[in-house]
Amino acid sequence: MSQSNIPNITPQITLTREDAVNLLLSSIALEELGLSHIINAEGEKLQYILGTLPGVTAPITTISDILNVNDSVRETLREVSKKNFLLDSKLSSVLNTPISVGPTGPPGPTGPSGGPPGPTGPAGATGPAGPTGAQGVAGPAGAQGPTGPQGPAGPAGAVGPQGPAGPAGAQGPAGPAGPQGDPGPAGPQGVAGPAGPQGVAGPAGPQGDPGPAGPQGAPGPAGAQGAPGPAGATGPAGPAGAQGPAGPAGATGPAGPAGAQGPAGPAGATGPAGPTGATGPTGATGIGVTGPTGATGPVLTSVIARASRAEEQAVGAAPVLAVWTGFDSDSAEISATPPTTNITFQPGIYWVTYEIAIDNLVAAVHMFTAQALLNGVQAPLSFYSTDIAPTFTAFVSKTFTLIVTPGAGVLQIQMNGDAGSSFNAQLNLHTFKLADL
Repeated sequence: MSQSNIPNITPQITLTREDAVNLLLSSIALEELGLSHIINAEGEKLQYILGTLPGVTAPITTISDILNVNDSVRETLREVSKKNFLLDSKLSSVLNTPISVGPTGPPGPTGPSGGPPGPTGPAGATGPAGPTGAQGVAGPAGAQGPTGPQGPAGPAGAVGPQGPAGPAGAQGPAGPAGPQGDPGPAGPQGVAGPAGPQGVAGPAGPQGDPGPAGPQGAPGPAGAQGAPGPAGATGPAGPAGAQGPAGPAGATGPAGPAGAQGPAGPAGATGPAGPTGATGPTGATGIGVTGPTGATGPVLTSVIARASRAEEQAVGAAPVLAVWTGFDSDSAEISATPPTTNITFQPGIYWVTYEIAIDNLVAAVHMFTAQALLNGVQAPLSFYSTDIAPTFTAFVSKTFTLIVTPGAGVLQIQMNGDAGSSFNAQLNLHTFKLADL
């Protein structure tokens, strides 16, 4: 990697503003070049572990080794993407800096006066009335006028309470006698006089009516016991009495014959696995026949491209495509003209990584999803989904292999959230060609 030619800066600084801007642009370009070499080195690391790096014998690897290398590459590319965000901001600031600022020029001569005055315009509308003035001093009282005519009588007042009773008047003369009253009740009977002498007996009178019956006499003594009558019919049975206590248990009887065997019970649970046995001795090395030479692998290239969007892009529940505002490539095999949603790839196998910085603008957890579309169809292994906490910024990174065949393909990054979500997103995309087809 070449070094920049920074001029000697003495205590007497002679750099102009244009020189300083050019040096800043050169430093940004060198940093981007260094990041490109890092990305290329990560690609060669993957080629080495996959056994596709030309001139190097493929190592013996396991799936675990490949996954570890993939995690290492992803972490490195994540740090490279963060650095790219800083460089993009630095580049924007430098490009917005004015390069040439000269001294203020002398004021120009006064321009000629205008033409003749125009005609007087129409009178303006009457302005609003001013505020009411303060009240003046009261004048002297006038002379009293003549008395007016008497008004009509008012309504009668309510009746007052009754006054106290006056003194009793003198007794008047006696009136005439009233009519005879009704006779009063008879007085009590006087005392009986003494009895007179016995008169001569008269003839017997007729038989009188019989008198009332006399009271019943006392009962006579009881008579002798009569002979017993015949026996009556047997009455119904009475209710059963309470059960008596149980008697003592009887002696045990002899054992009965054995019953038939019951069906087999269900199988018991499998017991725990026993300890692993000792490793047996290594067998003798076999003598195999060398297989035929494999077909020639794809041709590796060094085509590298980068797309970015430093400005925040709004993302909601409806799917939107990422709009790239920055793009650079060292080959026409990967091309785009920003601002655009499309990146065109010529036939080949490409390593693609997209990274998104997402701000959740809602005070609730919402899901964010992203995926790559190749000619409008989801690219394999490019889908990413994550839940983002309220008012939280998350970083999303997804790496996948893109196979473009037989003709050129258009790559797009689609983003959306769930219902009620609102995000701001900033994106970077890095890609390099692994092989031709």
